[in-house]
Amino acid sequence: MFVAVVVGAIHNSSAATQQAPLVEITAPQIEFETFPLEYYVAPDPTTPLAKIKTERFTPYQSKLALGTDAKTTWVRFRLRNATQQQQRAFVHFPEAYHNRSVAFFKMSQQQLVDQVQIDLDNLGDTPYMIRDQAVYDVVLAPQETVTLYIQSVSFSHQWFSLQIYDEHHSRQALASSQTDIAVMIGILLALIVFNFLLYFSSRSLENVYYSLYLISGAVWIALSYGLLANAFGMYGTFALHFHLSLLSMPLFLIFFMIAIFETKQHYPTEHRVLRLLSLLIAADLVYGFFDVVGALRHASSLAGLMIILTLSVGLSLWRKGHPLAKFFVFGHVFFFIFNAVAVLYYKAILDFSYITKHGVGIGIMLEALMLAFIVAYRIKMLEQVKAGQEQLRIEAQTDALTKLHNRRYFSQRAQELLARARAKQLPLSVITIDIDHFKQVNDEHGHHVGDQVIVQLAELLRSSTRSQDVVARFGGEEFVLLLYRTSLDEATQIAEHIRYRFKAMPSQLNAEQEQVVTLSAGVAEVDLNASSIELALQEADAALYEAKHRGRDQVQVAKAQLQNERLSTA
Repeated sequence: MFVAVVVGAIHNSSAATQQAPLVEITAPQIEFETFPLEYYVAPDPTTPLAKIKTERFTPYQSKLALGTDAKTTWVRFRLRNATQQQQRAFVHFPEAYHNRSVAFFKMSQQQLVDQVQIDLDNLGDTPYMIRDQAVYDVVLAPQETVTLYIQSVSFSHQWFSLQIYDEHHSRQALASSQTDIAVMIGILLALIVFNFLLYFSSRSLENVYYSLYLISGAVWIALSYGLLANAFGMYGTFALHFHLSLLSMPLFLIFFMIAIFETKQHYPTEHRVLRLLSLLIAADLVYGFFDVVGALRHASSLAGLMIILTLSVGLSLWRKGHPLAKFFVFGHVFFFIFNAVAVLYYKAILDFSYITKHGVGIGIMLEALMLAFIVAYRIKMLEQVKAGQEQLRIEAQTDALTKLHNRRYFSQRAQELLARARAKQLPLSVITIDIDHFKQVNDEHGHHVGDQVIVQLAELLRSSTRSQDVVARFGGEEFVLLLYRTSLDEATQIAEHIRYRFKAMPSQLNAEQEQVVTLSAGVAEVDLNASSIELALQEADAALYEAKHRGRDQVQVAKAQLQNERLSTA
């Protein structure tokens, strides 16, 4: 017992006489962003300053990362005005926004001369909390030295930095804080709006999940790096609940993976892994609504498990040949690296730096950009598939040789034009065309020459009609024209024009001479009140047969043919 008392007395005596590191002001301009200090981790936030003064402090720098076991941390340093004029210094605590409380104590000649308590749950009208930063000002007489103690009480892990400025540099620091975070949030907001617009146009669930992932990431970045405190005054326990976005973010990322990779339909093993992981995260998220500190205590472990499993799933899908998996793995590796750096920083394994402090935010940004690329690439893939399907549809409706429409398209389009003509009471006519003696051309000169004649006629038909008309090859040497807003007389004139021009276009059937090839045509008008396209085609075919019967190289009109038949039967 006696030995313990003696050792304790020696410890207290040495701690009491231990000098805090000195920061010396030697000029009117004050700008200390890294300076020596000491820290002590207290077991209880209610430990009084008198007891803290007797504890042994550990030398360190003004940027600390002490992990989750240092929820109540004291730092101290001496500040001396070495000039011959009064100086006013401003001590900045930029990370105060994520704390439970911050306290400043000023001692002069071993006496407490000032103290400020900042309760982040009950700020009131305190002038010491300026947006996201706690700022304590110290007025020093010439050659005066004071000792400053600062208490930081956090919710989860302890990381913060301290700076000392004159008034000018203090204002600059306050004005320039959060600029980089605002840029990050601006990029994420742009991606959010863009993806919601994509959803409204495509109705793809992956756009919704990606947008929700971005929202969660933006909330977490804005909260964790002080933008919400800066802009909206969100502090303390109220702000702490928004840290649950750290759990909702990976949850929406998993849903995005399930949707974009279609794991339920094609990759059952990977789907089960993702579903199990999502259930674990969802359970912790629900628990967080009742005990946010307890839920966040498990968040780092769940985040590590999520990164490993999702990366494994991405690698598995890559190995199985999914075209998007390699891009996901690439982005997720960045997310893994920067989050690993941040976790090591939060656990006090890595020191305070911009990269370690902003590791999660940088990881989120890099992965968000890669996921945006994946969404864009998937849209490109879907458009290529859609274009391929459209090409197949066009090919299914197009004659391969002439590039005119085929019988299938003609039937579909004819019904549309008939309905429109009936609604507006506009004339509609058909022309059937057949090349004269075409079999003889093929037999004597070969099918390649016959194909040239067919293509030649197809080009003539295309140039002789309007975009609203339908020109189709029904097969072999047979062509059909459906002429919208065209009467029987007008259709007959068009048929005669085509016959004349085709006859005037000699075809090179052999090397020695050119031979004239002719055509025959039948014309009929659709009776909008009683007839149909099929009946009009039959009438035009009958007229075409009559033209062939009368010697070919001519146009016959169906009405005249039918009238003659009626007269002959009368």
